[in-house]
Amino acid sequence: MAELVFYSGTMDSGKSTLALQLDHNHRARGRVGRIYSSHDRAGEAVLSSRLGLATPAIEVSERLDFWRDVVGELTTGGRVDYLVCDEAQFYTSAQVDQLAKVADELSIDVYCFGILTDFRTRLFPGSLRLVELADRVLTLQVEALCWCGARATHNARTTDGEMVTEGEVIVVGDVDDPDRPAPQIGYEVLCRRHHRKRMTAARAKAGALSPDVLPFD
Repeated sequence: MAELVFYSGTMDSGKSTLALQLDHNHRARGRVGRIYSSHDRAGEAVLSSRLGLATPAIEVSERLDFWRDVVGELTTGGRVDYLVCDEAQFYTSAQVDQLAKVADELSIDVYCFGILTDFRTRLFPGSLRLVELADRVLTLQVEALCWCGARATHNARTTDGEMVTEGEVIVVGDVDDPDRPAPQIGYEVLCRRHHRKRMTAARAKAGALSPDVLPFD
């Protein structure tokens, strides 16, 4: 039976790399898949990894209907054995329902990849629905690390190195782009302790000469 599988993890845990590897493995065995992504750091209609790998993808907008898209491909003579859906946290709840329908009624395997919570530590609607519906929810085994060396569990949004907790949920940014005009919006992963304290790598570096004497706010 086909499955709806959700691979989750923080940023830097290798989700997109795994998505690309999974697609490669299936294609190497003669299977035909469709790749989807949304708000990828490299631009529209692409699935990219921080390791530099990338492949064309179908951009998932709020208007895309997975059921109609896949059925349209099948009814025009196409073949679809599986779906790879990256950045699934940005999908709507309705779109996740459509993916479940594809798995159940068309017997097509659906592999979703995404992060669970946003920079406010709240579940993304797409991730929440995947947790509710997926046959399996798998946490990636590659652990991202906070600047302090502890296991990173939270995603933080930064503006010029300072952590922010308010604003639009979806803002594409990358700390690896030195040419981005100020203010520079980026993301980094933190352990819960430093996320609570809003202690980013930049703040920790700036305060290295004057550390807090007591761990009180």
